[in-house]
Amino acid sequence: MAAVPAERERPRRREERAGGAKRRRRDEPSEEPPERPGESPREPPAEPGYLALARGLLAGSAPARRSPAPARPAGEPAAGEPGDGDDLLGQLIRDLNEINEVPFFDVQLPYELALKIFQYLGKAELGRCAQVSRTWKILAEDEVLWYRLCQEEGYLLDTSISDHSCWKLALKNCRAREHMLKTNWKNRVGAVSQLHYEPGRVLCDVHCCDGVVMAGYSSGEVKLWDTRTWDYRAPVLAAVPGPEGAGALPHVSFVRINSSLAVAAHEDGTVSVWSLLLGQEPIHHFQHNQHLQALALAPGGAAVATASGFQVRLESPDDRGFWQTPGTFEIQKLVNFLNLVPDVPGSPVAVAAAEDIVYLLKAEAPGRILHSVYGQPVTCLDVAAHEAAFGIKTFGWLLNEPNQILLYNLETNQCVTKVGNSMGDFSCNKDRRVRVFDLRQGEAVCCMQGHQLGVCSLQMDEWKVVSGGEEGLLCVWDQRMAAKLWEMHARHPVRRVWFDSHSLITANIPEEKNPRGSSITEDDPSLHRKYRGVIYSYDFSVDQLAVDSVLPICRSSYDEVSGYSYNIGLAVPYDSI
Repeated sequence: MAAVPAERERPRRREERAGGAKRRRRDEPSEEPPERPGESPREPPAEPGYLALARGLLAGSAPARRSPAPARPAGEPAAGEPGDGDDLLGQLIRDLNEINEVPFFDVQLPYELALKIFQYLGKAELGRCAQVSRTWKILAEDEVLWYRLCQEEGYLLDTSISDHSCWKLALKNCRAREHMLKTNWKNRVGAVSQLHYEPGRVLCDVHCCDGVVMAGYSSGEVKLWDTRTWDYRAPVLAAVPGPEGAGALPHVSFVRINSSLAVAAHEDGTVSVWSLLLGQEPIHHFQHNQHLQALALAPGGAAVATASGFQVRLESPDDRGFWQTPGTFEIQKLVNFLNLVPDVPGSPVAVAAAEDIVYLLKAEAPGRILHSVYGQPVTCLDVAAHEAAFGIKTFGWLLNEPNQILLYNLETNQCVTKVGNSMGDFSCNKDRRVRVFDLRQGEAVCCMQGHQLGVCSLQMDEWKVVSGGEEGLLCVWDQRMAAKLWEMHARHPVRRVWFDSHSLITANIPEEKNPRGSSITEDDPSLHRKYRGVIYSYDFSVDQLAVDSVLPICRSSYDEVSGYSYNIGLAVPYDSI
């Protein structure tokens, strides 16, 4: 073995002595240096962020800004484990409803300002925000927010915020009911009843407003029904006798009704106005020299327009309630259609169609011609607050011109658009097709055909169309699919159609008011059933299906002599669709 030089042996011994000293220092307990006399004692380690926030809230002062929470020390228990801060954290959770500041990320906002921000959110966004934290959940379920959403969607418009304790649940129930009614409409689930008719009388005209039905008969009687309360034993409105005296009244030509008034015109030119609030006696009465061609009642006001011969007359009450005639107009031709413009302040405004001329008639001002083209008679008329739509038919020397529907602006008296450029088919009330037009595109978005004769009544909403035909066929269509959902058939033409979310009123009015070759008497029910006409009431509400689907005669006291008129219906007392 070779000897190691002395110069190399010395550094190796120094390293071994130094390593041994280091090992001895690790094994010995460490001693902290003593505190100096002038030095302050050391601060304890910082507590978690939620404990600091809890202590501040309990003390009555919340921090203006939230500091980031430090990392949890190794010895501190995790969330959900028992620890020193459990009582403070529980107190914090219990007092969340009482805090006035809501945390938005790293900023504290007042509750009113946070509520103002949440008002711009919809139902889905509020549901997501409720999952963020317990504070946001309380804010997202505030009654003000859900009351506003309920009002925006058209539910419970006549209620206040204090009428329901939970508006979120109220909105949910309203949407569930709407879905149920829509399903019942599509599947034809509901109850149908026939309004009580007069024995030996023929139905002449029917009008409906908000479930209240008004009907006039060939005997001159006028009756009212309130289908909202299933009151089918309608009172008879007293009419003023004509100039001939107190004899039999002529048959009713027109009836109109709105939310406050009812108007009826008889064949001899007598016009009577009733108030639905005051009673069965008329509040106003006037007389024309000839029978009426048209009658109009303002949808939301107290104005009446009549057309007799070449004269159009406007009637309305003044500020004290006394009826007066603000305008009388002499026109060139006989009036076929007459409507009053809704929501007009002051004097009434009417739109009249006389053959191929359309007039705009304003009280206390001369009448103006809105549209006039020789050889293009007007076949239908409808009026809104600022617009008037009417259909024209072309024949004679204008065979190259298509049949159209014109839309006019009542403020500028200018034609806004023309739709329905059809060469062979008439796009109005004598056409066998039902068309839905989009005014933005100027063309038909769907065309539905299912009537053998002309379409004489029509109404639509956002998803369905209900049409009545001359052959007595009632059709319900799905607007988006342009497909027929179901149909019902009766003997006479469907002259009147009215519906809302849960009910449908139809009136089959015969053409002949006094059938020739037959004598309708009270002693011949079968002959009367053939010529009388009928009014049907459909109810698609499941809540009333179990009880109210019973025919009215089955719910009555059987004291009426006219109970025989239901002898056929009694064979199936629960007449469901």
